[in-house]
Amino acid sequence: MGANMDGIISLGPFMIATDRALAIAAIWAFLAIATWIAARTGSNAGQAGWTAIGIGFVAARLGYVLENLPAFLLEPWTVIAVWQGGFSPWVGVAAAALALLVKMGRRRATVLMLGALGGLSLTHAAVSAAIEPKAKQLPEGLQLTTLTGRPVALDGMRGHGFVLNLWATWCPPCRREMPMVIDVAATSSVPVLLVNQGEPAGRVKAFLSINDMPSDAILLDATQRVAGATGARAYPTTIFVNADGEIVRVHAGEISRAALTSGIRELERKQQ
Repeated sequence: MGANMDGIISLGPFMIATDRALAIAAIWAFLAIATWIAARTGSNAGQAGWTAIGIGFVAARLGYVLENLPAFLLEPWTVIAVWQGGFSPWVGVAAAALALLVKMGRRRATVLMLGALGGLSLTHAAVSAAIEPKAKQLPEGLQLTTLTGRPVALDGMRGHGFVLNLWATWCPPCRREMPMVIDVAATSSVPVLLVNQGEPAGRVKAFLSINDMPSDAILLDATQRVAGATGARAYPTTIFVNADGEIVRVHAGEISRAALTSGIRELERKQQ
């Protein structure tokens, strides 16, 4: 098992974002504590713990959906695409606390459960902040090519924020998110570049033609230098670069419209 500086934990061929792994660990710990409290107090703490987690999960997701409502209105089905990430943690914690109060009432076990919920939530927030990857400079000298063979130097984009989406035609999640990423790229004030990793132009052109996708935002990285330089170890990976050439956010795996547009808005704010 290993973790890279971009907040990704690798378990052999499998990868998970560090913040998601921490959330899973915190939930597991809370349920374990709930079972212990139930045994010690003879209360319904165990059952209440599961109820609180369920309600908190739904509330955290709905909170995120409301924060990014325009993106979800364009693709309503993605509300249930929780594997893409997207939660409002403190909304979930508040809903879970309310569920505990309603389910358990005023009793000593309730106080213990609320204490466990609050303590684990604060610990999760503190640890997440402590291990959050720091902004790092995008290496200089990275050069890509268009489908027609024209060179594009990423150094020339410094001074403005931009987004790199690393993908490949053989990658199922890449293919799922591509229509959305291309759609966002077409209207974004921040350049969104879909950088194919290691495939020849002919194969990429054929893929775009078969799937009736425009090629305006498509670039080629035949030697996969961008992936190597940024530490990306899975596709798709979306990299947000600010006007100073710093990588400020990395999203490993399939990205939602909400997460992509949220990252773009952050780059826009930093440029103002």
